[in-house]
Amino acid sequence: MTIIKEIDAAVGAHGAWKQKLRNAINTGECESTPERVKQDNNCSFGKWLHYRIEEQYKASPYYEEVVSLHAAFHREAGSILALALNGDVEAASEKMKLCSEFSSLSASLTAKMREWQEFLQSEMKKQA
Repeated sequence: MTIIKEIDAAVGAHGAWKQKLRNAINTGECESTPERVKQDNNCSFGKWLHYRIEEQYKASPYYEEVVSLHAAFHREAGSILALALNGDVEAASEKMKLCSEFSSLSASLTAKMREWQEFLQSEMKKQA
């Protein structure tokens, strides 16, 4: 999979995690654990970022920021999941609100991944 497609897949997968967290808040159940979710190298994008990405992309000005935002997103998602699984629906819901840290991290991560993607696309056009 190309880096452009990896980023597309990551944006979709992280959006899906928001719904998984909402479901966990509503049901008190999830197929994963907070400890696992807090680790940023368990999802497909995290595995790619940490283990499979081509070295040339690690030199990108976007790489470190995406890694940092991705890790923060996972820590916050794990924190929300812990609250949900412990039955603290109100606190978990509060952490999911529009102006929450989680919402801000999610938006920042998506925006930075899209910026990286646009940068890569413009670089590819220059080389063509």
